[in-house]
Amino acid sequence: MKMSGATSESWQVGKTQTVSKNGMVACQHWQAAKAGARVLSAGGNAVDAAVVTALVLSVVEPWLSGIGGGGFLLRADGASGTVDVLDFNVVSPAGLDPADYGVIGGNDEDWFSWPAVEGDRNLIGYGSICVPGTIAGLAEALEKFGTISWEEALAPAIEQAKRGLQVDWYAALALAIDGHNLARFPSSAALFLKDGRAPRVPEGGKSLFLPMAAKAATLERLARAGARDFYEGEIASTMVADLASGGSALSATDLSAYCPRWMTSQAQVYQGSTIHAVPGLSGGPTLLKALFELETTLTSADPLSGETALAFARALQHANDDRYRRLGHAAGQSCTSHISVVDRDGTMVSLTNTLLSRFGSKVVVPELGFLLNNGMMWFDPRPGRPNSLAAGRQPLANMSPVIAIRNGKPELALGAAGGRQIVSAVAQILAYVLAYGLSPEKALSSPRIDVSGAAVRVNSAAASDVAALVSAEYDVQMIEDTLYPVNFAIPSLVLCRDGLNIGMVHPRNPWAAVGEATP
Repeated sequence: MKMSGATSESWQVGKTQTVSKNGMVACQHWQAAKAGARVLSAGGNAVDAAVVTALVLSVVEPWLSGIGGGGFLLRADGASGTVDVLDFNVVSPAGLDPADYGVIGGNDEDWFSWPAVEGDRNLIGYGSICVPGTIAGLAEALEKFGTISWEEALAPAIEQAKRGLQVDWYAALALAIDGHNLARFPSSAALFLKDGRAPRVPEGGKSLFLPMAAKAATLERLARAGARDFYEGEIASTMVADLASGGSALSATDLSAYCPRWMTSQAQVYQGSTIHAVPGLSGGPTLLKALFELETTLTSADPLSGETALAFARALQHANDDRYRRLGHAAGQSCTSHISVVDRDGTMVSLTNTLLSRFGSKVVVPELGFLLNNGMMWFDPRPGRPNSLAAGRQPLANMSPVIAIRNGKPELALGAAGGRQIVSAVAQILAYVLAYGLSPEKALSSPRIDVSGAAVRVNSAAASDVAALVSAEYDVQMIEDTLYPVNFAIPSLVLCRDGLNIGMVHPRNPWAAVGEATP
């Protein structure tokens, strides 16, 4: 058993759940949650609110998700319980040559440590960029299920971009973490850094805002010209020209050919609820396989006991083993945003959007002002694997937004940020709420394990018998649930129970919040 993540921190941070008869938005930034809640208050529906929230997140927390990324969305109709799934994840360029991503080391038999690629070409810079899907996906969801216009959906994000990125201590931390990588790209450094370093938070209660004029102009252009301008118009032309100058294989044809896909959900009955997940190249099939096993093996009466933790570890490890054999696996560390929404009619949306790594590729097109993803990171750089690098292909993702349906009605929308940690978190929270009846506040505040690496990570706040029982079958790493590094996924949840809506977010994230609509 290995101890790590030692810290001198002694302070505690927590949040309480929000309970209301009104609609609500749960996400990782309070400004975005408020923007989504305002849409609900004005009569908008869950899709309207989710789209607005995602667009605002791209401005106020641009290193986790944005219009240069991709993701998945589930919508469950409040009247019928019908679930629709939208796949708007990234796709590799059609002109990609895997030979340009030469492997320079590593163990081919180690699922958890891919070999490095020469120059980190798959991780950072122009060669790491895939075709973004977020703008197409959000516009498609709004077109099919929304009630507000595309221009109205963009307005709150435009307002935020004109104000600029507010830099408090938490934003300064995010900028400092990747400042050395951002400094490699002049446009990114100009946008996010001061004299090549992360900006300092002003003293004396003063506010610092980083100008985002180019991003505001891009969003205004999208509002005027429509979402397809990102793929076939002025924005597309500007993007392709800049990316080509940096050596990217992404072409005008790649952009014009991109279309999000409506899909049928993959579902699994668990504890009397039907859990709907994204099929195919997501974390959904792995999650559902784990839940199938947990339906019969989760027998302890104590949700936080060592016996329960061991059942979680077994089910998640078995599901992961199956994933690696059939689908391959996606790289571990990624930064993501998740949004859970319920509206006044009980319709729910579960939306996960990502740039992959923190700040994605670290590349900003200077005239456009937004970060682009590093989707190549999700491919296995070794040839002959289920998820190997290939042209015109969607990579295997870890994102796993879900919606639970009970008695024909939406019951719960849940998802998380955190790369490979997502499936472990979503599975345990579903069990805490559906199998053990924990409140969302208790479920999201309770210690979890993480089964996504070579060792099972056990939260050091877990019960004393958890590590002992789990370590009898698996290597165990005791670790703190710290703000940084992020050792456990960051969930956001809404739940409908007994006529009331309940929202809860990650209790240790300083920005995460539930925005409540007014009647």
